[in-house]
Amino acid sequence: MTKPVIIGLSGGSGSGKSTILRRLLGELGPEQVSVLEHDAYYLDLTHLSLEERAAVNFDHPDSLETSLLVEHVDALLSGRSIQKPVYDFTKHTRAAETLEIQPTPIIIVEGILALAEPDLVRRMAIKLFVDTDDDTRLIRRIRRDMVERGRSLNSVLEQYETTVRPMHIEFVEPSKRHADVIIPRGGHNEVAFEMVLARIRTMLYAHLMADLIN
Repeated sequence: MTKPVIIGLSGGSGSGKSTILRRLLGELGPEQVSVLEHDAYYLDLTHLSLEERAAVNFDHPDSLETSLLVEHVDALLSGRSIQKPVYDFTKHTRAAETLEIQPTPIIIVEGILALAEPDLVRRMAIKLFVDTDDDTRLIRRIRRDMVERGRSLNSVLEQYETTVRPMHIEFVEPSKRHADVIIPRGGHNEVAFEMVLARIRTMLYAHLMADLIN
C-alpha cells in the first residue's frame, strides 16, 4: 500500500477544529481517514491525587506524550496498526482499554499543539490551522467543558486565565506560521473548507492510482 498522507489540523481551543474534522470524515468516510487526536496522548496522571491532576497545565507541550504519538504516526506510515490511548478527561487518566487504528490513505493528526511539535510537522503533507477570535473560542470552551466534562464556570474561567490563554500566546498562535492553509472564522468557512476538501480528494485519487499501478 502507498504510504498514508499525514494531515495536521491545529488551532486554539474552541476554534472549530472538531467541526472541520467531523465534516472531513463525513465527506471522505472512515474507510479513507483515520484520526489521531493529540489530546488522547496526555500523560497518565494516576500517580497524582485528583486535586493535583486538576492543577496540571494541560495546555503545555510537556503534558503530552508526543514521542508516543510520533511512534504511532511512523507505524501507520509503515503500514502497521497501532493501539491509540483512550483518555478520561473527567479523571485526567488514561483508560485501561485502547483503540486499534489501521493505516488508511489519510491520517489526520489533530490538536492545539499539533503544529507546535517539529517531529510531527516534519511528517505532515498538509498543515491546517483553524483561526477564530478569542471571544468565540472562550464561549465554545465554556459550553464544552461545562456540558461534556462537568466543570463549573469558575473552574473553566480560572483555567483559561492561568494556562489556556498564556499557552495559546506562547505555543499555539506562533505555530500558525507552519500552516499551509489558515482557515479563518472557524469550521463553517465554506470556501476554505471546499478548497481543503478538493485538495485532499486529489491526494486520495493519486493514492488510489499509485496503489493500482503497484
